[in-house]
Amino acid sequence: MLLSRVIKDKIAGKMMLTVSIALALILLLLITGLIIKSYPILKENSFWSLISSSEWHPLQGKFGMLPFIMGTLWVTGLAIIIAVPTCLLASIYLSEYAKGKILGFVNPLIDILAGIPSVVFGLWGVIFIVPLIRDYVAPFFGVSNSGYSILAGGFILSIMIVPVIIHVLNEVFKAVPLELREASLSLGATKWQTIKLVVLRKAMPGVIAAIVLGLSRAFGETMAVLMVVGNVVKIPHSVLDPGYPLPALIANNYGEMLSIPSYDSALMFSALILLIIVVLFNIFSRLALVRIERMVGG
Repeated sequence: MLLSRVIKDKIAGKMMLTVSIALALILLLLITGLIIKSYPILKENSFWSLISSSEWHPLQGKFGMLPFIMGTLWVTGLAIIIAVPTCLLASIYLSEYAKGKILGFVNPLIDILAGIPSVVFGLWGVIFIVPLIRDYVAPFFGVSNSGYSILAGGFILSIMIVPVIIHVLNEVFKAVPLELREASLSLGATKWQTIKLVVLRKAMPGVIAAIVLGLSRAFGETMAVLMVVGNVVKIPHSVLDPGYPLPALIANNYGEMLSIPSYDSALMFSALILLIIVVLFNIFSRLALVRIERMVGG
């Protein structure tokens, strides 16, 4: 019997190791494939010249990626700025204050929000958010535009990542031991002081992880953002300017105009840049997370 358990444990360990290696290989193969496909354009232009140039003229062989990189960062950054405070406050309320009936009503709504197709969010943005920005928000700031802007894309994207962040935050706050709350309250702290100084401090690594997960989702979102962001090839200078994120570039152009020399390679290179941005951000976030965990542990 003991021998059988040992054999089963070894088999299970080997299987999990195999799956882990396979996942790492998938990422490696993905990066390798994009590098190979991007090689023709990298042979003609340096990496730095491609990511620092603003000239996008495929017919002339100019493939400057800077407007698309900045469009991605603007839209994603705005979405995170809107979503994180909203999700944090909502999760604190749901995990610390809300009663059973409210939880039974709100949690299914969050699940429904997570399951709505992105194209529906995009259509809602075109019908409601874009006219709202065009007719009210932009004139209020003395700007005249069509409403298709970074602000529209960031707002729609923030709504789309809210369920992802809230679900993780709820689990993170639930994992904080009840004894810590009771100890804080017994020392005379108010409920809000306990949440702010004890619960949030203990849960901070999980909060960072939730934000990273939401940001990773935001970087790759395509359809909804594509429909409302304007898709104008220029570097945005405010949230009311139109933008053109990297996922929208790929979705709009792949399969078309590939007869232009280096166009296919340029789109593959844009996908490689997007992957590099996500990987680098996750690495830096992981390093920050380790540091925060040490501070909290200490």
